[in-house]
Amino acid sequence: MEKRYRAKQASDSLMVGGLLSMSGGLQDAYTYHIRDQVFANAQTGNIVLMGQNIALGNWNAAVRYLLPLMAFAAGVYAAEVIHNHYRSQGIAMHWRHEVLLVETALLFIVAWLPQSMNMLANILVSFVCAMQVETFRELEGSSYATTMCIGNLRSAMENLYYWRRTKEDIRRHKAAVYFLVIFYFLVGAAIGGVMSLYCGEKTILFCCPFLLMAFTLMLRIRNRRLRFLSLMTGAEEDEAVVTGEQEL
Repeated sequence: MEKRYRAKQASDSLMVGGLLSMSGGLQDAYTYHIRDQVFANAQTGNIVLMGQNIALGNWNAAVRYLLPLMAFAAGVYAAEVIHNHYRSQGIAMHWRHEVLLVETALLFIVAWLPQSMNMLANILVSFVCAMQVETFRELEGSSYATTMCIGNLRSAMENLYYWRRTKEDIRRHKAAVYFLVIFYFLVGAAIGGVMSLYCGEKTILFCCPFLLMAFTLMLRIRNRRLRFLSLMTGAEEDEAVVTGEQEL
């Protein structure tokens, strides 16, 4: 019998969510401290600052916040393109793996962009954040985000309230998971803030190990589950991919 809180798919595990949340927190700290105080993840903040600068007639500053916002929208679109056009090659790969590889490659490029190219750096990081938030939307069957905390905090407190009211163990577990994800985000932001003082533009490289570890972990979980599926159904491993690809 499966454990009560077992993740439904490889990307659904708490460890993967923690790694991605640390990367998300680091990205936000990086663009704020190193790249002209622009938020890569919190597009609400960028909209507020863009509106403020438009009202004051600071058009150049307004564009500085508009372009990351447009890049974020493009990132969401790109993630769905990958989702709907990707075809698994054997047992190993899943479309989410491809997204992680694209994220890692783009962040690696950002690390080598000079201060004179801050606009491009913010555009690329916002694009990466959007791909991540669109691709990784569930943790142990519940909605969450790896690049922002407002929704996670709301869900944590909601589940905490219902646990205190009903004493349901599942509510306590969900609240703890959301608080852990917020903590991981905080750790990533702290790493980004501190390392920005020493590594400057190269700080974003610290995201790459987090993303690659998530990639490797998802690969191991996926392969193990598909092999188990092939044993249960009597299908070949490559045939089991067809069933496995029915996961969102």
